[in-house]
Amino acid sequence: MDVQKFGRAIRERRCWVCGDTLGRHLAFVIGPMCAVNRTSSEPACHLDCATWSARFCPFLSRPHMVRRHDDVINESGAGTASILRNPGAAGVWVTGSYKLEKVGKAAASGYLVMMGPPSQVLWFCEGRPATRAEVLASIDSGMPLLEETLAQEVPSQRAAARAELAACRRRVEMVLPGA
Repeated sequence: MDVQKFGRAIRERRCWVCGDTLGRHLAFVIGPMCAVNRTSSEPACHLDCATWSARFCPFLSRPHMVRRHDDVINESGAGTASILRNPGAAGVWVTGSYKLEKVGKAAASGYLVMMGPPSQVLWFCEGRPATRAEVLASIDSGMPLLEETLAQEVPSQRAAARAELAACRRRVEMVLPGA
């Protein structure tokens, strides 16, 4: 995972996990907060690769695991714009489209992926299908972290940003398990 591989995956439309060429359907492995704001710091994957990752990645499949931070990882250029906590649940957001948005230092690549509308979202916790309650618990515990970012908005735009975040929170309800 580095900036060059990110660029190649985007330019050549390659799976972020296996490196093979992607088809029409794009799957993003995300945490629940990424479902709220419809962003990812990583390129798309094949559905099978994304599902495998959400189920078996040690960080994503073990809610109490923490991210490893060391000089090798931190100096490698492999970074994330994501919330650094373990989300406790992982989603696979399947869509046919995305856009890149330049974000400076928010992501190691300098870009965030703005995911298109989902055709389906699969949810996992501890390697199995997640319950609605598990995904909601992750969202509820993560919302304060997104709300903190509102302080960075121009004061005259904070109310609109707060309203938009609330709308995004309501919109994500439609893609949760049992919706």
